Amino acid sequence: MRVWSGSRKLVGAIAAMALVARLEVSGQQSLAQGEPRPICQDALAEAIDEIRLNHGPGSRWGILVESLGGDRTLYSREAQQYFLPASNVKLLTTAAALTHLGPDYRVRTSVYRTENGLQIVGQGDPTLTNEDLGELAQQVVAAGLTYVPELWLDASYFPGEAVNPRWQWEDVQAGYGAPANSAIVDRNEIPFTLHPQAVGEPLRVEWEREEDEAPGRWWLENRSRTVAAGESEWLRLSRSFREPIITIEGELVAGSDPAPVSVAQVYPNEAFLEQFSRQLQVQGLTVGRRRIRERPESVKGVEIAAVASPSLGSLVERTNRVSDNLYAEVLLRWLGVTASPELLSEEESSGRTPSAAQRGLQVMSRVLAQLGVDEELFEVNDGSGLSRLNWVSPQALVQTLQGMARSPYGTLYRASLPVAGESGTLRHRLGDSLVAIQAKTGTIAGVSALSGYLEHPEYGTVTFAIMVNQSTRSVSEQREAIDDMVRLLTQVRSCSG
Repeated sequence: MRVWSGSRKLVGAIAAMALVARLEVSGQQSLAQGEPRPICQDALAEAIDEIRLNHGPGSRWGILVESLGGDRTLYSREAQQYFLPASNVKLLTTAAALTHLGPDYRVRTSVYRTENGLQIVGQGDPTLTNEDLGELAQQVVAAGLTYVPELWLDASYFPGEAVNPRWQWEDVQAGYGAPANSAIVDRNEIPFTLHPQAVGEPLRVEWEREEDEAPGRWWLENRSRTVAAGESEWLRLSRSFREPIITIEGELVAGSDPAPVSVAQVYPNEAFLEQFSRQLQVQGLTVGRRRIRERPESVKGVEIAAVASPSLGSLVERTNRVSDNLYAEVLLRWLGVTASPELLSEEESSGRTPSAAQRGLQVMSRVLAQLGVDEELFEVNDGSGLSRLNWVSPQALVQTLQGMARSPYGTLYRASLPVAGESGTLRHRLGDSLVAIQAKTGTIAGVSALSGYLEHPEYGTVTFAIMVNQSTRSVSEQREAIDDMVRLLTQVRSCSG
């Protein structure tokens, strides 16, 4: 479910005015008023605490700011306590994936010729598209086939669940919560765009893919409407798990931009097999029975077609830069299916078969420990941060950032993070900063987080983790408070002597 609450216009104006009115500590001055003045380190805690307290009662903050080497702590609050991290979990997932698999790791989607036809084997490539399936079909034709008596999909690479069973119901239905199974095509999403029309009329639905436009393919329950300027905008999508029904609720302002949205595929294996079968038919092949295999077979046949995924390094970049949940969940499962026995618990390495995701969580914990992250300071339930059963301390995040800075892949890891004012989820945040900031964002209901690296003119590279939980403020207000704290970090000086 994607929900827009309030207007699409930027909501930071009020917060910016409030920032001008506060924090005269040690002559500190808001960037909104011009060149900021330095703030002495001994006044930093009071300045951060004022922002924290002004955010409102009930909000719980966890913060740790340290030099890259960990020899200087600029600020600490509940640094070893558990917090909901939202998408800051991706910092842990990508660090473990880079360390364990390396940036050049790739998987293949292969087609094998068997005695009875063809078998296509997926390995969870999250970038695979319908066009890639078309390329595979062309390779099959080039191998001399004209008839496929049986078309099998081997979807056994990731054992266990494709969707985290502890995710919230609205997340499971949304495109951003799509299944991470062995055979992914077009992100396992059903994408479409909603267009405002005249006031009072329902939003117009424009399908992105031609096959979704076919009569009878989908039944839409369109309860949306177009509203006049000044009214709030919101959208809520859901879909039936038994029938091809998509329900659209919400309001968009007349004349406003269209809204691209998506819902998750409920049966991704079937959708994958259907699309590949269609591509084979486009190439002139006759396809007989279609079947799905969810347990591995020892004999696959002779490989006659294949496409490779991009490198893991490029997938890590997208995972962190735009906070891609599907990519993060795939990385977690790759950790699981490539795990060596020494990275698993004794119980599970002795014969019991957990899911790929469960094994991935074990591997993540072990690999992060090797990087210097205290295993007692985090407990995660997924790879993306959608779960509300993830618990991570600010210190665990800072230890991860520091550990990766010492890693051979540290430069790549840091480069994967959004750059303040320039890229990804920080494109429209902290653009007024006078120092370089690269950090991972995180947002779920009542939760915001920002953790990363800051190039300080006096202290060098600074690592920081800032999380707020149980906030009753809007997302924009949560982010503004965090950004105000980060601005203070850019202005702090030792003032020694």
